[in-house]
Amino acid sequence: MVLAEPTVSVVIPCYNYGRYLRGCVDSVLGQSGVQTRILIIDDTSQDDSADVGRALAQEHPNVTFRRHETNKGHIATYNEGLLDWADGDYVTLLSADDMLTEGALGRAVALMEQHPRVGMVYGRELDMVDDQPPPAVARRERGAIVTEGGVWLARRCRETVNVVPTPGTVLRTTVQKQVGGYDAALPHAGDFEMWLRVAAVADIGYIRGVPQGLYRVHSASMSQEVYRHRLADVQQRKLVFDAVFDTYAEESAKAGIDPTRTYATLASEPLWLAARAYETGRTAEVSVRECEDTAREIYPSIESLSAFRALNRRRRLGQDFCRRTQIFIGTAAVRWARNRLWWWRWQQFGG
Repeated sequence: MVLAEPTVSVVIPCYNYGRYLRGCVDSVLGQSGVQTRILIIDDTSQDDSADVGRALAQEHPNVTFRRHETNKGHIATYNEGLLDWADGDYVTLLSADDMLTEGALGRAVALMEQHPRVGMVYGRELDMVDDQPPPAVARRERGAIVTEGGVWLARRCRETVNVVPTPGTVLRTTVQKQVGGYDAALPHAGDFEMWLRVAAVADIGYIRGVPQGLYRVHSASMSQEVYRHRLADVQQRKLVFDAVFDTYAEESAKAGIDPTRTYATLASEPLWLAARAYETGRTAEVSVRECEDTAREIYPSIESLSAFRALNRRRRLGQDFCRRTQIFIGTAAVRWARNRLWWWRWQQFGG
């Protein structure tokens, strides 16, 4: 007897991305090793998204199309698909301007079929630029890594950085229902908070080598059009940790997480941003005061942070002296090297 392949429910929210929608759906239809059900939700687009969506639903029996009468926003649209519609064994959210790589769903599902405790699988993503063709994806599969949820959660709280791209990330549907949908109070960092919630209740898998998704970078991308300010991102991540530590206090304590250290690390980001502004002569562009205020909102005792002391040293010397002498170039080089090492580790091991 031939066993039926696992089913993946694929939610594709669309707002004015009609020109990309067919390519997105085709990347799902071409997946092997799984059955797919696709829901396209058009959030009252003003372009031809509705026409393209209806045509795709007519062409493919496993594609369903919905169009909102009024715009509900991206969070409500996501949750409509993930919580109200998805009923397969697994579920994934894929923006209409992004794509899956060949075999992405099969790789993720195979790992979760092998490891019942794994609730989420992710991998790297590649960028697509505007309307250029998708980049060639080299197949350098190097297996997968499974990390116990508490360990993975502790790493994210220690580093305070989101390492999970949305395109190609697959959740076990039961886990998605257990942790709930996206939080409307976190319009920018809701995905990060979601991943942390999953890690509080399940193990996490990472696909090495071959990327799982293709992310389109263009001027109309929500992340670039609305959320360009780095301080806003830091503030959103602070809210993410507030929510996780409140909801999963017991799980966080069991994982050995110290929220104070998390907030101290997060508060250091705007302080280093301000310090770097002195080094590069950009204090007219970067508001040092705003950076300092943001840090203090996150971690009131900023005077104890090395980043604050570094900022004060540069402030005493002055922007012109710092820029002209490049006195802190060694520190900048060390920070650059650490960032590159972190980037390499993320590419290899998922963060």
